[in-house]
Formats: sequence, structure tokens, C-alpha cells
Amino acid sequence: MRQENHNKIIANEKIDARKLARAQRIMTQLYQELPQYIARGHGPFLAAVYDGRGHLVAKSANTVVKGGCSHNHAEMNALRMAEKALKTYDLSKRNLALYVTAEPCMMCIGGIMWSGIKEVYFGVPSKTVESITGFDEGFKPNWLDEFKRRKITVYGNLEPEIGEQILRDYVSQKRIIYGPNRK
Repeated sequence: MRQENHNKIIANEKIDARKLARAQRIMTQLYQELPQYIARGHGPFLAAVYDGRGHLVAKSANTVVKGGCSHNHAEMNALRMAEKALKTYDLSKRNLALYVTAEPCMMCIGGIMWSGIKEVYFGVPSKTVESITGFDEGFKPNWLDEFKRRKITVYGNLEPEIGEQILRDYVSQKRIIYGPNRK
């Protein structure tokens, strides 16, 4: 894993200022929209797929509780919607990027890798998500290096303070933090 000292941005490549600026702008937009999704009963995460020209292809919030399905994470929903919109299960033929308000969990990392997405940008890191919500992000050893090996660019820790506050608000409102009961 490569960490740059550029505002504590996490990246698996040398930071490209143009990519970073676009990602910060999109991430801020997602954070601004997320409370509206939460008010409608969605979980506290939002993901969007954009093409190489900056056009939105698909966007979705977490619908685990609302949809009654444990794998309805925001990333998985957005990927599913992008595949449907583009009429393909193989997104690698497109120059697509996934933006998500928090670091992908173990399940979503697999889904992203197999989808063909070329770039991933995330907000709040997993350790912080876990400390605020108690959600188990899963075991993800060396995932940034593994993505780099597969030519998937990752930038993270983008505008995390905004996302952290949204998560704290979600928890303080006593909304459901889902996960299997392991007792």
C-alpha cells in the first residue's frame, strides 16, 4: 500500500492532482446527497459510477435493510445499475470509476474487482467506519496492492470529516446498523 502525505490521501499510485480534484468534488456531492437517501430509509453509504468523461452512469445508496438483502451495499447496487444501464456484465470495456462515501468492505472489494471498474475513490476509511458504526468491514489484507496488480487505481480518505459526521448522525438517530448476530 502506498500512502501519500497529500492531506492523508490513501492511494495505490502517485497522486494525480487532476484525478484528486475531480474525486473530491464528486465525493462532496455524494456526501451532500446522502442525508436525503438516509431520510428515505436507506443505509448510510452512497456510491456512484462515472464514465471517463465525468458523466454519471449509475448511483445508489445502501439498501440492505430497506431491501431485505445483505448484499445490497451501495457499491454492489451502483455496479448492478451500471451493468444494466450499459447492458453488460463486463464493465472493463468502459473507462469507469466508482465513487463511494466509505472504503469498500470485503464483499464489495470482490464485486468491484470482478466488475471491471478501473478506478475506485472512497471517503471514510474502514477503521473509522467500524469505530463509529460497529459494522464489520471484513478481512482485507493488502487490497490496495491487489487492486494495483489488477490495474485498478484507488484513492481514499477523500473529505472524510463530512462522511464521519454523517455516520455519527446516523448512529445517534438510532438507525439500524446491520450485521449478522454472532453471539
